[in-house]
Amino acid sequence: MFPFFEIFPEVFLYTFWLTLTVCFFLFLWNLKRLSKRFGYSFSFFTQNIIWIFISTFLFSRALYVLGKWNDMKFIKDPGQFFIMSEFNFSLFWAMFGFWLALYILTRLEKSSLLRYIDGVVLSFLFVMVVGYIGSIFWGQVYGRETMIGIELLYSHPHSLVASQVPVFPLPIVYTLISFIIFSAMYILSLFIHIRGYIGYLGLVLFGAMILIFESFSGKQDILSVSSVFNLPQVFALMLIVWSWYNFSQIFKNENDKETHLEA
Repeated sequence: MFPFFEIFPEVFLYTFWLTLTVCFFLFLWNLKRLSKRFGYSFSFFTQNIIWIFISTFLFSRALYVLGKWNDMKFIKDPGQFFIMSEFNFSLFWAMFGFWLALYILTRLEKSSLLRYIDGVVLSFLFVMVVGYIGSIFWGQVYGRETMIGIELLYSHPHSLVASQVPVFPLPIVYTLISFIIFSAMYILSLFIHIRGYIGYLGLVLFGAMILIFESFSGKQDILSVSSVFNLPQVFALMLIVWSWYNFSQIFKNENDKETHLEA
């Protein structure tokens, strides 16, 4: 809709970077707010924030370029890898980069992901609500042509959405469902005091949302051009399997003190 606003002559405010900045600080704010409830140290994140950021950025950008290889293979200047006009990143590879850094750092700390996953996932679900709202403006998440009667028309001349006809309101759907998942997990966290229960269940539900509704996506990648699935759906399925496996392991180890939070 509005990928940027001209706040002063020749001075532009890009909604992508604005949303990303807001999400970053909201994520940290939520991590700090939830640290007492889930029994982890917020300083763990502030002390390692550079490594987490680098891993998240590199994986999200590198695998986005790979997924769009048909368009990106003509990159000649290495600087274009970091700064490109469409500002696109891969959400699932950003998640992978984040979890990889978190896993390595917890190993170095001689702890486990289980200590942090509940606070991290709740914070992630919260900022995804804000992120998907932002995606309505910058157009990085959009649907395909449908005839349901609730479509959106992207008419801004600089919109990233190439379609000139109304398309399925995918970012609005993602915003609403992400909010419902976040709210449900937050309410559950008030009554359930088992480490990992909220985190892994939240990831399963988020993955299921992506797996189902990416069928309405209007974007193409290296997989979707030759099949009925796209890369986010494959990653979502992998996330569901991994999260469900770890979720089931919680109940096998329910007598382990590490899995219980103080009420």
